[in-house]
Amino acid sequence: MNVVVLTGAGISAESGVPTFRDADGLWEGHRVEDVATPEAYDRDPATVQRFYDERRAALAAVQPNAAHRALARLEHWLHDDLLIVTQNIDDLHERAGSKRVLHMHGELLSALCGACETRTPWHDDLHHGPECPQCAAADLRPDVVWFGEVPYEMDRIFDALEVCDLFVSIGTSGAVYPAAGFVRAARAYGARTLELNLQPSEGSLFFHESRQGPASELVPAWVDDLLS
Repeated sequence: MNVVVLTGAGISAESGVPTFRDADGLWEGHRVEDVATPEAYDRDPATVQRFYDERRAALAAVQPNAAHRALARLEHWLHDDLLIVTQNIDDLHERAGSKRVLHMHGELLSALCGACETRTPWHDDLHHGPECPQCAAADLRPDVVWFGEVPYEMDRIFDALEVCDLFVSIGTSGAVYPAAGFVRAARAYGARTLELNLQPSEGSLFFHESRQGPASELVPAWVDDLLS
């Protein structure tokens, strides 16, 4: 069986990673337009850099939960027949043991050079303007996909959706494209589709089956069923 799993903010929320937006439309106290667009970075790079520096530092205080570990266990059995596509920019999948992970929205622990476009693993702050290890330009920014930018690895993702037997969406709102369209693409290619979410997403009607509850409970139970 070939499985593609899409994960969103809901899978990391139980580890203490704040979800994308809270009830009043802010992102950790900031307007999204002020910290997550190319225009915000051009206008006030210092604020954007400090915002992501704080998020990067906060990763040290969170740990993978049972849902992350269950997906790593599934990879142990399926090997190359499992691909995790995540909208999250944390490293919790990797810390849980998963290796086949595509970060379509980039990674907090990576820096992108605006001069040479090299990506570099990065764990420190960026607000002080460190030099790029490749070209020495002081033009490093968070390696994350902002609103208005094209997500990473789209060709690989759609290639995987075309051949998968099962598509599973975990902890996503179903509101943000292109990820919100993955379920329809997978169904069109003939895959079974399953949603595991705290509550029905905006795209629940496109899934063959939708289960509601915490990811830390639903995902291990689903993996147990799949491997039994």
